[in-house]
Parts: sequence; structure tokens; C-alpha cells
Amino acid sequence: MFHKGLLYMLFVCISITYANAQQKISLLSPDKSIEVIISVSDSVRYSVKVDKNEIVGNSIISFNTNNLKSNNWKISDDKKSSVNETLSPIIHQKSKFIANIYNQLHLTFTNGLVLEWRVYNNGIAWRWITNFKGDYLVNEEKAIVNLDKNAKSWFPEEDGFFSHNERLYKNYLLSDITSKKLASLPVLFENKNVKLLLTESGLRNYAGMWVRGDGNGDGIIQGVFPHYPKTKKFEGDRSEEVVTREAFIAKINGPQQFPWRILMVARHDEELISNQLVYQLSIPSTGDFSWVKPGKVQWDWWNDNNITGVDFRAGMNTDTYKYYTDFASKYGIEYVLIDEGWSDTRDLFKLNPDVNIEELTAYAKTKNVDILLWTTWNGIDSKMEAAMDQFVKWGVKGIKVDFMQRDDQEMVNFYDRCSREAAKRKLLVDFHGAYKPTGWIRTYPNVLTSEGVFGNEQSKGDTDGKINPNHNLNLPFIRMAAGPMDYTPGAMLNGTKDGFRANWSEPMSNGTRCHQLAMYVVFESLLQMLCDNPTHYYKEPECMEFLKTVPVEWDSTVVFPSKVGQYVAIARKAKNNMWFLGAMTNWNEKEIKVNLSFLENGKYVMHVWKDGVNADRNAKDFKCETITVEKNSPVTIKMAKGGGWVASFEKLK
Repeated sequence: MFHKGLLYMLFVCISITYANAQQKISLLSPDKSIEVIISVSDSVRYSVKVDKNEIVGNSIISFNTNNLKSNNWKISDDKKSSVNETLSPIIHQKSKFIANIYNQLHLTFTNGLVLEWRVYNNGIAWRWITNFKGDYLVNEEKAIVNLDKNAKSWFPEEDGFFSHNERLYKNYLLSDITSKKLASLPVLFENKNVKLLLTESGLRNYAGMWVRGDGNGDGIIQGVFPHYPKTKKFEGDRSEEVVTREAFIAKINGPQQFPWRILMVARHDEELISNQLVYQLSIPSTGDFSWVKPGKVQWDWWNDNNITGVDFRAGMNTDTYKYYTDFASKYGIEYVLIDEGWSDTRDLFKLNPDVNIEELTAYAKTKNVDILLWTTWNGIDSKMEAAMDQFVKWGVKGIKVDFMQRDDQEMVNFYDRCSREAAKRKLLVDFHGAYKPTGWIRTYPNVLTSEGVFGNEQSKGDTDGKINPNHNLNLPFIRMAAGPMDYTPGAMLNGTKDGFRANWSEPMSNGTRCHQLAMYVVFESLLQMLCDNPTHYYKEPECMEFLKTVPVEWDSTVVFPSKVGQYVAIARKAKNNMWFLGAMTNWNEKEIKVNLSFLENGKYVMHVWKDGVNADRNAKDFKCETITVEKNSPVTIKMAKGGGWVASFEKLK
């Protein structure tokens, strides 16, 4: 039997041994409000405190390759550093300048891996780095976020890894998210009154991260990854599905920096909209991108080429696209997109004889308009260089690439290859059927927008009315936090909650006319579509006065108090120094009071487009008014159910 003294000494020795074995490092945000505590013993763990309250509990992260020197975790070197710089984006998605201020921790392990942490005033991020030579496999990555089981989530639940990533956000408690519930990123959580948005940046030569529960209902969210494709099959002319997968995530050759896992931190919902961590953590571009020209786009597919009042048969033909071009020229719209039908989907050199691309690009040039072309990913992948060279010869300025529906390493590398080859030829890119953006706008500034959003496009067949103001008011806080989104706004046929109907050839939107107009200020896309057809736009000259003026690039963004899923109000400054203010609400009426302190001194003419008094009965009802205001002028924004409000500001000389 042990003597009590000996037992006590044994306990002390064990405690000292454990303390010596466990290495703990704290990393604070520059303003000291966020703290990440990293613990290294038999594993790597972290926790996060916000304003001294633990928001993320003890969470494991790890990275495993088939050539690790050992499975032990021991720090051989740790270095802290601080960065305070200003970034100047080539393309101004939210702002002309970005303050890039953070504290960094660089950990080198004896097993050959490196782990980097960055802590900002509005979030944290970590990534793995390898310095191995030769070929090796990434077998596993663990990325755990340990939250309270009663935390809330906005969970874009998926059926599987083969997806367009166009989902509604389901409100689950963390305890309800089982191991069978899968979601694409970004995902939003709320724990102890703090919002946390999980996403990634710098995804290249690797697989995208998804999440699911751990099966215990204890509030643990874990990253999961589509493993490398082993066997695949095509369904139809465009959808390549993975039948079986390898036991590893990725094949790697030589040193590599892997994607950043990001947790944005927001004490107030509107802070999610102003967060630019995905851009800040993405890979900087190389080369000259001064030629990139963002702009608005007249789009054909959503309106089914259903134009009227013309002397030719409307459809997929040269006359129809000249009509679109004339409309775009009249209203200063930079691009016309020719969607599916101009060529065979698998062979881009097998052309539709009714659509003369070369004639259209030449005609558009005389009208100061440029042409963009749609293509399936496999159609362009099979003859990428030859196809892009032909586009350049025709005078085409960009491509919309569709139906990838995967983000395993093989498909991620297609995105990279397509972006790079397009940039070589000064072609713009819009990715559809795509996963969320992970910093393309910085790495390849020619990739101006992407889908990965449940948007207007699908309202044509939305018999259940799912694409509605309740859904739309989630998007600025969640999907848009990852990067530009091609929601395709601009519907001129608008429906109330009870009046909306799905119609494939004459589609309408859920919510008011001004709900759609406000999207051009609230929703960010550097190739912003006008989804409806010119016939409707010609009948709406007051709306076109706004749509011809509103830009797609912003030098400054001011977000007013807003609530996820409920309402939003944003002011933005254009490159020409004009200001725009947009607001949207869900299916509830809303009144918002804002100040105009973002304006400079002096008088401004405020042009307003707002819901009409009968917009609750007829969603197309709107009213225009013009008011003289100053920076101290109070403004009351009243919105109908599913409504919106938008204004432009011109300074008086």
C-alpha cells in the first residue's frame, strides 16, 4: 500500500511530465479581442476566445501524408510575427484598399510538417505546409470546430459531393447535425451571441472542404473531403460523376501550401458582409491584369429568348443577339452573353449554323459592346488551348464555364488550368455549376464571378417558391462572404408570396421589383447579369435609368445594422465618386432609418426607387422620387413584404 506522501509525489511527477510534454502557445489578434490557444501533445488542438469568452472549445486539427517522418507531434521551432499593410486589389469588389493587419504564428514540427496561424481582428485562419520532395499522398486532414451543442447554424445541406452547390440554408441546432448531414461551404454558426462563418481560401491542387457532424450530437463539426477519383462515368453530355474514390485526398509533388481554413468572427451580423478574409488569405496574382474589364451583362437563357415586337423569329440565332446587342449599346451595358446552343456542348468547333459568332462580335464592336460565350467544362477541357485561341480570333472577350459540379483535386485543378489559360489570352471567366469562390478574384482577377448560389436562374422551375426574399436575405451574410456571386438579378415580372408562379419561358421572381433592383447594390458580382429580356426592359424606362447607371465595382462599402435572413442596408461608392444605397427585406415589412454620413459635405440629388403603396398586392408596383439631401439628412427606408429600396446620389456642383 502506497504511503500518502509517496502517492502525492507520484501525482506531482506525472503532472510535471504531462505539463512538459504539452506545449501551449497563445496568439492574439492585433486589438487583443480574439485569442487562439494552440496545444501540442499527442495531437494538435486549438481553442478560440472572443472578448475573453470561449467560443470554440478544444478542437483537434491534423494532417497526414504517406511520407511523414513520424506520427509524433513535437514543435522544433516556433516564430511569431506581425503584419500591418494595405492591399490594393486589381478589381474592387468591396473597396479600393484593404487593411491587412494580423498576428502570425509559424510552427515547425519534427515530423516534417509546418502549421501557420493568423489572427485578425475579425477572424482566424490556419493552414498546413509541406516541404517534402518528390511524390507523396495526403491521406487525411482533420479540421474540427467544437461548438456548444445548442449553438445555431445556417447549414447548406447537400445530398453528396456531386453538386452545383445551390442550396437553401437550414437552421439546425448543432445537436441536430449528425454525421449523415453534409454541407458545402461556407457555413454560418452562432455561438454565445457571436457569429462564426467557416470557409476556405487558397484552394489549389487539393480537394475542397465540406463539413458534417460527428454523430454524437455534442456540437462538434468536422471537415470532410472528396477523395481523389478512381473511376468516373458521364451522365449525358456534361455531368461526369465519380463512381469510386481512392483512399487518399490528393496526389502531391514537392513542397506545397495547402488551403487556409477560415473562421470569420462577427459580433454584429453586418460585419460578415464587410469581411474580406478570403481575399486577404488568397494567393496573389502574377502578371498583368490591367486589361480586365468588369461590367454588366445582358443574358439570354433565363428569359428563354422570348422577345416580342420584332420582325424575325426570336431564338438562338444571329438576329436575336443583334437585338440584345442594340439594347446593351443603348444602355451602356458592357457585355452580351450567348448561352447554351451556339455550338455542340461536347465539340465547340461544331457550330450552330444559325449563330454567326464572328459576325456578332464584329457587330457588337461597332456598338461598343463585347460578347461572352457559354461552354460546358468538358467541352472546353478537351480542346482548351485550341478553343480559347479560336475565341480570341473571333473577338470573344470571355467565357461562362458550366457543370463542373465537383471539387475533388482533379476538378480543382481544372479550375486553375482554365483560369490560367484564359488569362494568357485576356479572356474573362464566369464559373457556373461551381463550388464557392476561394480567392480567385485575387489569384486570377480575370475570374470575375461564379455561381455556387441558389439564385434567380432556378426560379424558372421553382414550383415551391424556395428562391424567395427569406432565402435572399441569407446570401449577403453567408455565400457572398466567400466572394462574388452570380445570382443573376434583374427580373421585371415580380410576384408576391401568393402570386408567384414558375414559368419556364416567361419567368418571374419572388418579391417586389425594388427587391430585384436593390440586388445590384447589395449583391456583389463583377459580371452582373441582367437576367430578363430587352422587351421587358424597354417597357421599364424608369428602372433602366437605374440599371444603366449602377456599376459593378466599388471603391468603398458601408454596411448599416443588418440581420441575417431578415434585412440588410448597404451604401457603396463607385469609381466615379457616385454613391448608391440599397436595402432589402424578407417576407416581413420593414422600416429602416439610416444616416448619410458617408457623403462628403455639400448637397446631393438623391434619386430613389422604392416599393409602391400597393406592392404588397402587386409586386411590380414601385415609385420614383428625387430629393435634395446632405450628409446629415435623415432617410427613412420603408419596404413592403419581400421588398426593397435603392437610391443613387449625385453631388451638386
